[in-house]
Amino acid sequence: MIDRLLVAIGKALIGASPRWIGSHPVPSQRVYFANHGSHLDTLALWSALPPPLRRRTRPVAARDYWGGGGLRGLIAGPGLNVVLIDRRRQDQDTDPLQPLYDAIEAGDSLILFPEGTRNLERDLLPFKPGLYHLAYRYPEVELVAVHLDNARRSLPKGSLLPVPLICTVRFGPALRLEPGEDKAAFLARARDAVQALAPQA
Repeated sequence: MIDRLLVAIGKALIGASPRWIGSHPVPSQRVYFANHGSHLDTLALWSALPPPLRRRTRPVAARDYWGGGGLRGLIAGPGLNVVLIDRRRQDQDTDPLQPLYDAIEAGDSLILFPEGTRNLERDLLPFKPGLYHLAYRYPEVELVAVHLDNARRSLPKGSLLPVPLICTVRFGPALRLEPGEDKAAFLARARDAVQALAPQA
């Protein structure tokens, strides 16, 4: 019920219009990785997926922000079935990516924002290494680059109320870790794949 309401809100506020460029909405297990400029990014990307894919696709989000109660907890839990990770690592013996591994091994797809924080600039920040670790550990999972256009203008950082705009969600071709490709090279290639989907100025 809550998930349907979120989709309706997302469509009404930002449109979440999908454009599949080099890939198709098929039921393969995937990690969708995208640029991040707004709290609406998760809703935009998730809402742009067809319902059968949406039901098995879980956004990844920070526990310190989305893991509490109230409205955030309602959206993250029953609404989006978010995979929560700890950004403030306290137990050095625990892999902070373990919740992502558990979700993938359960058959879920993921939505990931490898910049690690919201970025208001046109050029992407360097990607955090989590995407590389997922690619290395699960070579059978497709990695699909996604570019979100307009979401940050609909709900800029610091704003409380969204401005209705059409957000285009561009899905690029699937990537995989190449044999012998090191972490730095892979993350640069993945970042370039997202950047290449941005509309030309």
